Amino acid sequence: MKNLFILFFFSLVTFAQTTNQCVLDQKSGKPMLVGICSREAIQDSSFAWWFNPEYENYELDKGTLSHVKMDNEFHSITIVMGTWCSDSRREVPRFYKILDSLNFPSAKVKLIMVDRKKEAAEVNIASLNIELVPTMIIYNDGLEIGRIIETPKETLEKDLAAILTKK
Repeated sequence: MKNLFILFFFSLVTFAQTTNQCVLDQKSGKPMLVGICSREAIQDSSFAWWFNPEYENYELDKGTLSHVKMDNEFHSITIVMGTWCSDSRREVPRFYKILDSLNFPSAKVKLIMVDRKKEAAEVNIASLNIELVPTMIIYNDGLEIGRIIETPKETLEKDLAAILTKK
């Protein structure tokens, strides 16, 4: 029984993914996050200098958002970004502010950080076909229904509304 417990424990440790992994960006010499991360990793840390002002200063398009309906049961979102990327540092805090205004549950948002090669440490993101960051992928019942890639076509609110209402 003891051996079974030890085997189970080491299996969990082996397959567990490290979250909020910080590495040194060889190009800039600054810290960069890679892999699965929490929102707090960019909001309450050494990355807060860009996250918090962008979040606080962004003015929501409340007119568009009043028509946006997200189903908290069936919708989920994957955000792929790089802490080294200026587009990510601008768009992701804004996108989080939109999600917060919609009361979208944080548990339904998966945040994946990539390095400059668009690799995410222990996370294999090849199946996501990421070419540019940030990429926000919106799912309905596990199926991708749309993406916002790098910068919105119109605004984040209008692009999200278009994704959620297309048939």
